[in-house]
Parts: sequence; C-alpha cells; structure tokens
Amino acid sequence: MNNPSDRESSRSPLISPADLAAHGDLPRPCPHTDGELAALIRLLTPPKSRIETVAVGHSRDAASRAAADAFATAWTARGGKVLTIVNWPESAASWLRPATRLTAGLPDAWVVAAAPLGFAQLARRLSHSTDWDPSRTYAFASLNDSRLPALTGPDTLHGLRGATADGGTWEVHRGWVTTYDAADSTS
Repeated sequence: MNNPSDRESSRSPLISPADLAAHGDLPRPCPHTDGELAALIRLLTPPKSRIETVAVGHSRDAASRAAADAFATAWTARGGKVLTIVNWPESAASWLRPATRLTAGLPDAWVVAAAPLGFAQLARRLSHSTDWDPSRTYAFASLNDSRLPALTGPDTLHGLRGATADGGTWEVHRGWVTTYDAADSTS
C-alpha cells in the first residue's frame, strides 16, 4: 500500500501551470559577452581547482547555443575536456532525457547557458532523478534571475554560481540570488 509520502516522492517534478503564471514572463537569453565568458572561466579555475571535465547544457535558442559553443571552445583551448553538450526545449513532457544525458559522464562540473524557464524545469528533473549537484554547476548571466530559485524550490539550486554580463558573478544561496560586481567577485 502506498502512503502519502511515497506518492509525493514519485510525483512529477514539473512546474505547475499556476506556479508558472505566478512568476510572469521570464526573459529570453541575451548574447553572452567576453567579460561574462571570462568570469565563467575564472569561476571554474580558481587556484588549486581540480575541475578538468565538464558537461555543457543549453537551451535551443540562438544566444544559449552560441554561449555554450563559445564556452566549449574556450575550455578546450585551455586544456579542459568537454564530455558532452546537451540541449533541451523550453517545454517538454518530462526533461528526463536531457537530465540523464547531462549527468551521464560524471563530469567535474556542469556549465549551463539557458533560458530561465526551460532550465527551471530541467533543474527540477535533475534534482529529482539524477546525482546532479547545483554547487558544481556554473551558468551564464541568463540564469541570474531571482524568480529561478522560486520556480525550482529554495534548495534545488543551492550553490549554483554564474557570471554576469559585465564580468561579475552571482550565486544562489537557498532561495536568494546574490550578485557581485566584477571588482568584488568573491564567489
């Protein structure tokens, strides 16, 4: 016999239409900047970093695809290895396929260039169905939106970090997104 907690844990992690409506229209990604790409590389390569392999994920829009390609080129040029590049749509039945593809190679880190809505759905699936760790995930500026942790749940993105368009950084701590100026970037 199923108890309520078993049913709750097996429920779909998809965001409900009511939750989506409550958060309004989320922005589309803008083209990445050179400062943003440089800040993202700095986040992944602090002194004594052991990050060598990454899995890259992106939405299917042109800006996210270009950002993911630019990151993959920069990462491999500095001697890093890209295990896989995975894309996903803004709406899907479950996001299970891209979630399992993104986590299959056991990368040292994940890098994401995406629209907030599709990534919110994917992050919920990653959290629900894989061994994904948001604290080992780095993102472009398009995900620097305070509505993102609200859509995913306060702990789903805890530890996610990213770069801002001007070369600063941001991070998610519980349900809060904190942004740091380029000169003050400490995350």
